[in-house]
Amino acid sequence: MMWIPVILALCAGVTQAVWPIPSSYESGDGVLWIDQSVNIKYNGVAQTASGYGSNSTTWSTRIVSNAIERTYDTLFNKNFYPWKFHPRMSNFEPSLTSNSTYVNSITLQQTASDPTNIMKPTAGGVDESYTLKMTTSGDVTITGASSIGLAHGLTTFTQLFFECSSGGGVYTTLAPVSIKDAPVFEWRGLNIDTSRTFKPMSDMYAMVDALAYNKMNRLHWHVTDAQAWPLVVPSLPELADKGAYASFQKYSPADVQALQEYGALLGIEVVMEIDQPGHTSSIAFAYPDLIAAFNVQPNWDSYASEPPSGTLKLNSTAVYDFLEKLFDDILPRLKPLTNYFHLGGDEVNVNAYTLDDTVGTNDTAVLQPLMQKFMDRNIAQLQANGFTPLVWEEMLLVWNLTLPSNTIVQTWLSDQSVAETVAKGHKALAGNYNFWYLDCGQGQWLDFRPAVSASFWPYADYCSPRHNWRLMYSYDPLSGVPANLTHLVLGGEAHIWSEQTDPVNLDQMVWPRTCAAAEVLWSGAKDASGQNRSQITASPRLSEMRERLVARGIKAEPIQMPYCTQNGTQCAL
Repeated sequence: MMWIPVILALCAGVTQAVWPIPSSYESGDGVLWIDQSVNIKYNGVAQTASGYGSNSTTWSTRIVSNAIERTYDTLFNKNFYPWKFHPRMSNFEPSLTSNSTYVNSITLQQTASDPTNIMKPTAGGVDESYTLKMTTSGDVTITGASSIGLAHGLTTFTQLFFECSSGGGVYTTLAPVSIKDAPVFEWRGLNIDTSRTFKPMSDMYAMVDALAYNKMNRLHWHVTDAQAWPLVVPSLPELADKGAYASFQKYSPADVQALQEYGALLGIEVVMEIDQPGHTSSIAFAYPDLIAAFNVQPNWDSYASEPPSGTLKLNSTAVYDFLEKLFDDILPRLKPLTNYFHLGGDEVNVNAYTLDDTVGTNDTAVLQPLMQKFMDRNIAQLQANGFTPLVWEEMLLVWNLTLPSNTIVQTWLSDQSVAETVAKGHKALAGNYNFWYLDCGQGQWLDFRPAVSASFWPYADYCSPRHNWRLMYSYDPLSGVPANLTHLVLGGEAHIWSEQTDPVNLDQMVWPRTCAAAEVLWSGAKDASGQNRSQITASPRLSEMRERLVARGIKAEPIQMPYCTQNGTQCAL
């Protein structure tokens, strides 16, 4: 059997679209079939994960059992017929005969015990690597040091198989296969905003599912903001009762726990953010005395980035008491399934504090120590509850706050922000808005009064143009970071802010462009020669991944027409 290096096979137009691309990958041209009678065996090396729930089975076993169930479901219920990736009207499918060879065994070998916190691993705290070997005789072995690694290996395994057009058979033309794989970055996430528009739980589950299928491992839940407070806090019920858009647009504690648990079984840690002190106007619907500069009209833009304006008062004992009660309620319920909490801190408009009766000035010399005190209070409560804090870059780079050394700083404004963050000794998340903001290029959502309308024509949004997958794929999270500090870049996140994204268009706004970020974070931005990865070899793989997402119920948008995917490199320029 001839072995075909992955890069050559891709250039030849052979369909073998593992996404994200593995560290090493070799395949042949042998045909194997698989049916639902195939047995997946797990050697069961696992360690009980303590500290959550009363389940009799271990988290490790639950993770692997879930991955096995999903593997059967993907292969036999959510697969696709790959006509788009072969010349038109060609007879590309193998023939199923009495002599056809089937996959006869799939063995999962876990080589080490999972950490006790496998359901909420710290960044880098779990070995996600795996190896996959499939022989021409149909023997499959997936090896990993952890249950998460085995789950990743099974995900890759499903991407080797296709649905047959006749009879529903499932086959691969790639045997034998040998893959060795591990992620480059420890934190690979998507930030989703559920304040500006509400996302039902079904959409949140679908996002987690798609993230896991792309081997990402964090869902950053920007749950509240200025426009709405959909999060139910039992000790402060009026927050959601008055702050949600509608009574049916709320997330209950049970919803939050269910999403966390669903994510944990797929290797996705749900990290919640309650942005502050800015982006908190929705608190005023329930507790108006806590917010300064609330809904100033018509010149709201003097006090905030978006309407309604408003910020938590910066030197208020009432605000401190509110935050204490808020976190005393939320943090213990989140703790069993996450190590992290995001305190926000972006886009603080100092003018709002001229209307703050506890401050009365926009002088940063006065405000800076008050901001330090404010954030110190929040971080102290997080640390007392065993959380690692995250903040947006402004807290470190604009406000020059002194933060605990373990504080993770989320950058978004520039590559220089990443370099400056790690130079100060903090771990950083990358996500330059010029590359990885998914909401850009939709045009303005604001309306312009006649007197100023012409000056804003043609009404582009602040981060136009739209960031297509090729631009996202070209982004290097390590750009400008000295070699001796790259270890401080944990990874990064793509971001879907939701001024113009609701359940109707969420899927196509996020997928498959986020796949590009997923491959950068898993495989690295550069190939083995140190060059940006080729669009020509990535494009057919991403087109195929799009088909797999569609088969999973994700309404991902196409990146090319069938003419291009059927004809190799004819659409290259």
